[in-house]
Amino acid sequence: MKRTSFFYFASFVTSLLSNSVTAIALPLLVLFTTGSPLDAGIVAIAASVPAAIAGLLMGSLIDRINRRTASIIADAISALALLILPIVDLTVGLNVGWFIAVAVLGSFGDVPGMTAREAMLPALARAVGAEPSRLIGLREALTGVTVLIGPAVAGVLVAALEPVTVLWITSGLAALAALLTLGIASSATAHQRDHDTATTVQGMSSVFDGLKILLRSPLLRGMLILAITLGVVLAAIQGMVIPVHFAFQDEPQCVGFVLSSLAAGLLVGGGLFAGLASRIPRRVWFISGITILAVGLGGLAFLGPVWTIFASAAVAGLGGGAMNAVVGLTFVENVEESQRGRVLGAQNAILTLTPALGIGGGAVLIETGSLHLATTVFVAVWVVVSLGSLFNPRIRRLGEPDRDLVDA
Repeated sequence: MKRTSFFYFASFVTSLLSNSVTAIALPLLVLFTTGSPLDAGIVAIAASVPAAIAGLLMGSLIDRINRRTASIIADAISALALLILPIVDLTVGLNVGWFIAVAVLGSFGDVPGMTAREAMLPALARAVGAEPSRLIGLREALTGVTVLIGPAVAGVLVAALEPVTVLWITSGLAALAALLTLGIASSATAHQRDHDTATTVQGMSSVFDGLKILLRSPLLRGMLILAITLGVVLAAIQGMVIPVHFAFQDEPQCVGFVLSSLAAGLLVGGGLFAGLASRIPRRVWFISGITILAVGLGGLAFLGPVWTIFASAAVAGLGGGAMNAVVGLTFVENVEESQRGRVLGAQNAILTLTPALGIGGGAVLIETGSLHLATTVFVAVWVVVSLGSLFNPRIRRLGEPDRDLVDA
């Protein structure tokens, strides 16, 4: 693999690992500091809304500057935000206000950083002479690996160190991601830029251009609906159903293994797409992905013996890895280079809100009904939405240019 590709994927994995470990260490730090699960929930909500706003605002900026530069700035913001908490803990002491303030600041690094890395991939693929489908497949596979090892790394660190001390490490990882991005040649991420900043009205309009493009295209709109639905369903199952189930079974240690099984499936699904995308029609990948995913989610819904839950999670990950790769490639092929930052920024902004919807919805269903009611409802929602996507005429022609965008 060429040097540029190495630094791209190394910075991607390092940044994702930082986020993965932080996602476990930060809620624990809030709980240890305040002793209130409600405070942990408040901090999570306080982070999600600004993150969505940051995705919209920064998407337009990412289209106006080199995406390598945008990625470095975003990682630097994340590193600074994570560094504040340990310093405050050593000086004036932590409280909920500090957690909320840092969550808001960090949101201006996490989502824009992810958007910048996604947006630079097509230009990088051209620079290294690789097919975008191959790089996207590799990225999905590496996502699976990172999600697989992230909770384990977090568990070891939290067991050996206090959660606030772990944040020194995650801050260092975010800073390392910025340094690794410097290894990517600036010319490899150069793109046609949008310099239309003549008026404030035009500038504000560009903030919402990504949303307009998403909603105008039946293909992108359909893919976005699928991504939102999957985000809600997986958040509910991972963040609420599975933990509650194993808590009732007095086997909380199994939660991490379920997430690892899901990540292993993502790794295999993304890896298969990276190696075989050019040999198998796009629509076959898409239909297979959503079907396998439905089978895996259906298996999880039964909440049977532990081994069936592990196997179902792996199957769901396999389908999700293939489907996510198709969705990612669809955005690469059907969004103009100069608009990719704002479109992906809008998409990521919306997806940032989905975990709260899934976990909140799951909590309501479990509280008013049962675990099986919650799993049945969420699996049914996925089946209905995925079946609906198969009747979308534009999705039937996956791999062809989106005329709704070409003609616009």
